[in-house]
Amino acid sequence: MRTFEGTITALATPFRNGKLDEAAYEKLVDYQLANAVSGLVPVGTTGETPTLSEAEQDKLISICVKKAAGKAVVIAGAGSYSTEKTVLNVKRVRDLGADGALVVTPYYNRPTQRCLIEHYKAVAQANRGFPLVVYNVPGRTGVDIAPDTMKALCEEEEVVALKEASGSAARILELVEKCGRRLSVLSGDDWFVWPCMACGGRGVISVSSNVAPKLMGELVGAASRGEGGQALKLQLQMAPLHRALFQETNPIPVKKALHFMGLFADELRLPLSPLAPQFHAPLREALLGLGLLP
Repeated sequence: MRTFEGTITALATPFRNGKLDEAAYEKLVDYQLANAVSGLVPVGTTGETPTLSEAEQDKLISICVKKAAGKAVVIAGAGSYSTEKTVLNVKRVRDLGADGALVVTPYYNRPTQRCLIEHYKAVAQANRGFPLVVYNVPGRTGVDIAPDTMKALCEEEEVVALKEASGSAARILELVEKCGRRLSVLSGDDWFVWPCMACGGRGVISVSSNVAPKLMGELVGAASRGEGGQALKLQLQMAPLHRALFQETNPIPVKKALHFMGLFADELRLPLSPLAPQFHAPLREALLGLGLLP
């Protein structure tokens, strides 16, 4: 069973006049591949998936799979607050040619740890042989998947990785202690990449690599080689960008950044709307500081 590590970009979704901007999306994917990212995540949180139709999701995954073939893995978003729907979503992205599925913890209905185990085991058993990345982001879902729960889920060979967005070094250490090399722990927070990897993590699923894939790749590479000083230097170098990209709810700022870079139209779908004007200057300054604007 393949696993996932390195720099993996959670792709933003471009719109123009209310419709998918496929040409802009292809340019974004090309930009990622030209900068040698390890993987791509279409239709995740950063991709505004709750506002996409199933046909739009399929189109984005298909574009990604076609372009990334032989160059990067594709881990398509497939989570839901319904186990039955999640099973069907994973089957769908598998049929579309994705290399794996990113499955967020069920949100809103707040399952217990016992229920989380039953949920993920059902998804794994219905999709034998297909890699799953569990996504823990308690700040969005209201559910925190515990290390002991992840240890139990490692009994399913399909569960190969965890995107961990709790922002806790102690949590990463406990996960590595209990799951060992069996589980690839990936940072779910851009500001936490070096600490996560210093504690045994193996990469990141990143928002900021939409705009700075080369620099994020250098950070992950230094951390994976055990070059702590260089990794810390790069983490600090990117800190202004990370702050600027989370001034408002993701993906609002990153889509403005891609607009400043000339890659996207300045458009989101409600209930999200473009970045508030008072946040433009810090974002532009962060991009200029990294040489990402003309």
